[in-house]
Amino acid sequence: MNSNSKVRLGRAGEELAAELLSARGYAIMERNYRCPAGEIDIVAANGADIVFAEVKTRAGNTYGRPCEAVDAAKQRRIREAAIYYLREKSGGRTLYSRLRFDVIEIAVDHIADAF
Repeated sequence: MNSNSKVRLGRAGEELAAELLSARGYAIMERNYRCPAGEIDIVAANGADIVFAEVKTRAGNTYGRPCEAVDAAKQRRIREAAIYYLREKSGGRTLYSRLRFDVIEIAVDHIADAF
């Protein structure tokens, strides 16, 4: 899969993830938030919780489950980006009772000649 195809697959996965969250009653506040610390794919509100969601999309399972790509370094970057987001958007006020970090995995697999 070339890099253009990977980008398109990633964008499609993020779109599906946003639709899933919306269907479950989450309010999407931001998509692809970028700051010096990194990027957060989706920022959403779920009741009194603010959710920072990382979306991982894979075509096939050659490299394992999509969520396995969210290693300790990636988690650290997401936490740091969340701090930037909260400082930028809240103006120092506490707006949410709880922070949550979710991973949404989208797996697209074609099993040829499955039976």
